[in-house]
Amino acid sequence: MAARSKSDEAFANRLAQHDEELEELFTSLYGDAEALESLRELMNEAHAARPADLKRLDTKRVADPEWYKRGNMFGMTMYTDLFAGNLKNLAEKVPYLKEQKLTYLHLMPLLKMPHPQNDGGYAVEDFDSVDPSLGTNEDLAALTKKLRRAGISLCLDFVMNHTASSHRWAKAAQAGDPEYQDYYYCYDDRTVPDQYDAVVPEVFPATAPGNFTWNEDMRKWVLTSFYPFQWDLNYRNPKVLIAVMKSVLGLANLGVEVFRIDAVPYIWKELGTNCRNLPQVHTIVRMLRIVLECVCPAVVLKGEVVMAPKELAAYFGTPEHPECHMLYNVSIMVNLWSALASGDVRLLKDQLDKLDSLPENCWFVNYLRCHDDVGWGLDEPEEIRLGIDPLKHKEFLYHFYEGSVPGSWAMGELYNYDEASKDARSCGTTASMCGVERALITHDKPLLDISMKRDLMMHSSMAFLRGFPMLSCGDEIVQLNGWEYKEDPDRVEDSRNLHRSPFDWENAEKRKTAGTLQKRMWDGLKGIREMRDDPCFGPDAWVTTWDAHNDAVLAMVRHVEGRTVLGLFNFSSSRQTACLDSDGDIMLPAEVALEPYEVHVAEA
Repeated sequence: MAARSKSDEAFANRLAQHDEELEELFTSLYGDAEALESLRELMNEAHAARPADLKRLDTKRVADPEWYKRGNMFGMTMYTDLFAGNLKNLAEKVPYLKEQKLTYLHLMPLLKMPHPQNDGGYAVEDFDSVDPSLGTNEDLAALTKKLRRAGISLCLDFVMNHTASSHRWAKAAQAGDPEYQDYYYCYDDRTVPDQYDAVVPEVFPATAPGNFTWNEDMRKWVLTSFYPFQWDLNYRNPKVLIAVMKSVLGLANLGVEVFRIDAVPYIWKELGTNCRNLPQVHTIVRMLRIVLECVCPAVVLKGEVVMAPKELAAYFGTPEHPECHMLYNVSIMVNLWSALASGDVRLLKDQLDKLDSLPENCWFVNYLRCHDDVGWGLDEPEEIRLGIDPLKHKEFLYHFYEGSVPGSWAMGELYNYDEASKDARSCGTTASMCGVERALITHDKPLLDISMKRDLMMHSSMAFLRGFPMLSCGDEIVQLNGWEYKEDPDRVEDSRNLHRSPFDWENAEKRKTAGTLQKRMWDGLKGIREMRDDPCFGPDAWVTTWDAHNDAVLAMVRHVEGRTVLGLFNFSSSRQTACLDSDGDIMLPAEVALEPYEVHVAEA
């Protein structure tokens, strides 16, 4: 009882500390005192319902607020069904995850969804329940508990912008209930939709043109920014915000420690604007951060913000008024693949410099591949400055990773190719995009060796960056493209399924056998974790690029308290020399020779 009273007292103190700001923010959007009181009641109820072990975790995290910035952070993302079938089976696989010393596991969307049309789980029918095909809420709570004992924090997606058209709110709206029609953007005619469409760009112009869908049952146009079966939520209605907060807190009380808030730049709509990155978005994210810090301070927010670097800092907020704890490092992922195909790191270095110049509170989850495609959103003004034709370079990249450029080692597919704009994205696993699949098919042993070097170099460079690394499940066992998706009528239309194939447990067993590709990759990733077990990978380290006087070599320096670690990464297929200048107390070797795709990491 005493421990409980202490927890309640801490909660009351946090609430008192934040209540004035929360009221000010809420009132700025809604001016609804009754709704604000409902939010406060929700927070009290959620804290009262929070399990004792999670309250103990809250206390631990309050004392160590930068836990997610430690050098030992090492993540993985996966689909529950592709990895283990369901949540119960996944719980049995925790020893496999622990063997890799994971500290962070991101499970792709697993809340109740329509089947088969669900946009990979991002069309949600019920924010409060696990999809029956994957298990139950009790299974999720049991999994999070087992993961915590293994030192692994669970991350789940929370889709803030929209629901499935089969969500109970949407069904009520379609049945004519005006209360629930106000949970969405519904219009009797095209007057407002046309004003909106005149300014707002389409998200998927080729596969889902237009921003509105006609609903025959309701006899209204409904805003559907992504797909027709995903209805945008109306955050002008305080009931929507409170309902979303309730669901987030409910999942947090099941043991979810990280929420990846999906499509967050889109959540506020304003006529006459492009409805991206509006100030009200930041008001909502800041309120979500406050609610979590009061009720469950062990929980952190990861934003999915697919925007230019200049737009990113705003989503972290300020040290005094923080928003997201961390963001996906989308732009660097794209630039890593661009550098690999071209053997030129200039665009990558420029992007890294821009991100490293962001305030210290900006933190990133770095990755090579995830569930999604590689969208070639490079910095076009910088390309032009460097004498690179943006359109030709983009076409080169997506054709290169499709494997159709002479000399390409990659195997992949295009996604969302648009004939008019010549825009396209790329799909494929890390190993296949690095050349392993082509080498195995052609029985080319030299190509296989160099492809594995590419793969490990890409993982090493990604893990050296500011933030922490996240693997795509299967990367650790050199998983190849799953071309069998073309035989499944429910999956064949989406080429992203090329890299969304069942985990190969037979190959996973080969990680224990000397001489296998799996053993080589497993040991290589172990080496990367050991590299990060250094004070220079702590949250206080200074991280910067360095001039290697060689456009094929990425040079980076990490420095903390008189200790310096140098990282050199050869992005080319030929031998290179990095020429380095020392500066002040950063003393570096004058020259370092590098073999093709070699990684050189050493204390300087």
